[in-house]
Amino acid sequence: MYVSHFRLREAPFGITPNPAFFYPGNTRGDILQALLYAVCHGEGIIKVTGEVGAGKTMLCRMLESQLPAHIDVIYLVNPNLDAEQVQYAIAAELGLAGHGLRVDEIQRALHADLIQRHSRGRQVVLLVEEAQAMPLATLEAIRLLTNLETAHRKLLQIVLFGQPELDQHLALNSMRQLRERITHSFIVPALPAELLDEFLACRLQAAGHDGTTLFSPQARRLIARDSEGIIRRINILADKALLAAYAADASVVQARHARQAIREAGFQRHARQRPWWPAVAWAGAIVLLIWAISSAVLAARGNL
Repeated sequence: MYVSHFRLREAPFGITPNPAFFYPGNTRGDILQALLYAVCHGEGIIKVTGEVGAGKTMLCRMLESQLPAHIDVIYLVNPNLDAEQVQYAIAAELGLAGHGLRVDEIQRALHADLIQRHSRGRQVVLLVEEAQAMPLATLEAIRLLTNLETAHRKLLQIVLFGQPELDQHLALNSMRQLRERITHSFIVPALPAELLDEFLACRLQAAGHDGTTLFSPQARRLIARDSEGIIRRINILADKALLAAYAADASVVQARHARQAIREAGFQRHARQRPWWPAVAWAGAIVLLIWAISSAVLAARGNL
């Protein structure tokens, strides 16, 4: 609704990952380059973690769009598969007919297909999204697929994308074999407030805006505060704020428009972890107080 009002080609803050709107700042460009290097060189299992809405899916789409033509990309987007179902799902992604086949037959078909692709000079990379929601047995089944290899190269490259809970799962003793197969780990960080203006400008420019910023400093501060640096939240708040400014026939998003967007979005602020040192200080003070009282009591008894 506001696209023509602000002289844009398209809406700049959609939440569907679009590589045309990729923001390379805040280490995202560096992570992408490292992912490309690791996949192209067949270096084991790769792990990418980040909070909900941090931009993991965008990185996944960017990785796919920039991989060389000789690399076949397959996806695993359903985290609710068990250890057997996941092998059928991967076979289906490779175009193999698995209906009526036993699990061991599917495994042999997968191996044969990967060897055939390798003989034609092709690589296969499996991109696994929402890996933190997968049953541990399913993650282990995926890990076993990395045993398919030639004398010089893995036949299947795996990139796991997940929320921080994935690290908790991998820390379990039962998952140590998968954990030790991970050769590269990356964390997608939250966006610092000082980079918000750069992020907004990047998205606006990709949408066709070539003028000055559309967000006042006060509006940017409010969006930075309430988004907590989460990219998806930033996009939602910026989109709603632009709509509010359009409805008010304003040429720039002001603080009142940002506040309206924040009210409409209704995001819950993440609870901040309280610092540990006050509790330690209180505990130390209590111990000293008990020691002092005990010493005084013992001294009083000694004087009796």
